[in-house]
Amino acid sequence: MPITVARFNLVDPNGTPESLSARYKAALEMARYADDRGIDTVQTEEHHGTANNWLPSPFAFAGAVFGATRRIAVTVSAIIGPLYDPLKVAEDIAVLDLLSGGRLVTVAGIGYRPEEYEQHGVEWGRRGRLQDELLETLLKAWTGEPFEFRGRTVRVTPRPFTQPHPLLLVGGSSEAAARRAARLGLPFFPSAHLPELEAYYQAKLAEYGTEGFCMMPAAETPLLHIAQDPDQVWAQYGEHFLHEAGMYASWQSKDIRSAVRSAARSVAELREEGVYRVLTPDEAVAYARGAGEAGNLVLHPLCGGMPVDEGWRSLHLLCEQVLPRLKD
Repeated sequence: MPITVARFNLVDPNGTPESLSARYKAALEMARYADDRGIDTVQTEEHHGTANNWLPSPFAFAGAVFGATRRIAVTVSAIIGPLYDPLKVAEDIAVLDLLSGGRLVTVAGIGYRPEEYEQHGVEWGRRGRLQDELLETLLKAWTGEPFEFRGRTVRVTPRPFTQPHPLLLVGGSSEAAARRAARLGLPFFPSAHLPELEAYYQAKLAEYGTEGFCMMPAAETPLLHIAQDPDQVWAQYGEHFLHEAGMYASWQSKDIRSAVRSAARSVAELREEGVYRVLTPDEAVAYARGAGEAGNLVLHPLCGGMPVDEGWRSLHLLCEQVLPRLKD
């Protein structure tokens, strides 16, 4: 059975403070429901200064999810590492790890939007060095022992629940990211299905004498919506999928490789492309069985400002008509 994921980035291009508050509360209720129904993980992410209210604070959202749930993991995929103060993020992750009993998974990338760096007053050209500093600091900080940081001796407390440290992966699609992960003995999370990069990572592990593993996306990782009538959903709500696909595509360049990448200019093209898919429960069962244990079943119930009621319909169908058949 594939890993089951409920993805939330809280995008709403027409959001007001009131409607966004309702959307955030609905996401927490969905996370609680997903927890009760056996979904494996909530996935969230971050972007800054967007025109469509993309979630900028994934750790705050993760903490709210942990407070509303008992067993489900939260995967932050990914934080933009160089934008964070290393000591503060070490403390935040430790607290979330303690609060959740070890349910937090953090993927640290360096991002691909210079405007986010500019907004935060961080030099784009220093992003590699800052990422190195962040990861090295986290690994030292979580030991609970004093260490040197920017010319002074510091100590971070409390120590995390998970030992030797909370699950931390290095994300990216470059050899620099793979090399960084191997040097530090951290798992590598490529942003797309890149077998040649996985091989490079394994070679670097051997060169550095470190241990790690690669969590590479499957060749296809579509974002799913479940509906009894896909034609109706595409006709009524297709613009929500297209909005998110277009926004995400506008940020990417030829050098960025992503598991979610669309070139569609219309709802019809997006549907044909298959990056976003609306499946019936029967089709979702068949897809999941075909994906097997190596794949992920990623539901995106509130995609692109999707009305909350429609998001709930999709989640209910997954949990009531798809997952029980997969378990059987």
